Amino acid sequence: MIDQKIQIAISESLIAFTKYGVFNAVPFTDSFIAAFETDKPFMDKVDDVDALFDDEPKLEPLREVFFDLLMINFFSADAIKLEDDYLESEEWDQIEEDTLDRGTELLNLLLYLTECIDEDIEPELEDYLKEFLLVDDDEFQDEYAIYEPVIENQILMESPLAEVNKVAQTLAEDAELKDLFYPMMAFFQNPNSTDEESVAQTAVFKEFDMAVYQILINFK
Repeated sequence: MIDQKIQIAISESLIAFTKYGVFNAVPFTDSFIAAFETDKPFMDKVDDVDALFDDEPKLEPLREVFFDLLMINFFSADAIKLEDDYLESEEWDQIEEDTLDRGTELLNLLLYLTECIDEDIEPELEDYLKEFLLVDDDEFQDEYAIYEPVIENQILMESPLAEVNKVAQTLAEDAELKDLFYPMMAFFQNPNSTDEESVAQTAVFKEFDMAVYQILINFK
């Protein structure tokens, strides 16, 4: 099965990756959707999606964010067919162990947006940081360390996107949020924006930033 939001996010991200890059990713849309909507076990789906990226290296920048989408799709569409306690099973524990090094912080953001939809609230950066990630809680200092560049630059919510670009380019190469910083901050500035071109104008890595931005805008 595939969640409708995920299907749209896949399509729009590949359109954006094509529009702002030099490679036509749109023809791969049906193949990705087919891999997502199969009834295969989760790890088999992971293999199928990875195979698509293996076959076309020019799509590589999207590999891990598509893993995040696959995980979200599992929670929203696939898991409803399984036992209520499946996520507490040894099988799921093994899946988590096998995928520890997969995905990005986009997964947490998509989980937050899912919660916003369920609770009928508008996504806000401060709410995401303090109420969802609990970065102020002593027990969640790993999250604080990951999100420190965002926490320290919340003033960018009121700044031109060109300033977001400048800060993004100063982040350390090994910062976990380096690649996601610009599209995440652009999204939180205005989650209901329809002005895609303004976001693209100052994007850091245009095809990737805009692909992620389209996932976020279309997910909610």
